[in-house]
Amino acid sequence: MFSIEHEFDSTVITLVDDGAQPFQEDVVINAFAECITLEQFNPALERAEKITLSIEQLRDLAAALDLPEGVYQIRPEQKPKNTP
Repeated sequence: MFSIEHEFDSTVITLVDDGAQPFQEDVVINAFAECITLEQFNPALERAEKITLSIEQLRDLAAALDLPEGVYQIRPEQKPKNTP
């Protein structure tokens, strides 16, 4: 399950684990113009942890979800190409 909210400077997507137990903590994704942040509460450390991705890293992640093993480089206006 997820929710989408539009804030002044970002879009906030919250992913709620509604799969099989044990449930994972919610993941909050903030989509800004210049980067994407992912935050998830870590109960072992009792604090939220944050990962920041550039827009290019997010693009690569989205492409990687549908590709087989390999090393790839995506160039603007081009489909992913497997590099040796």
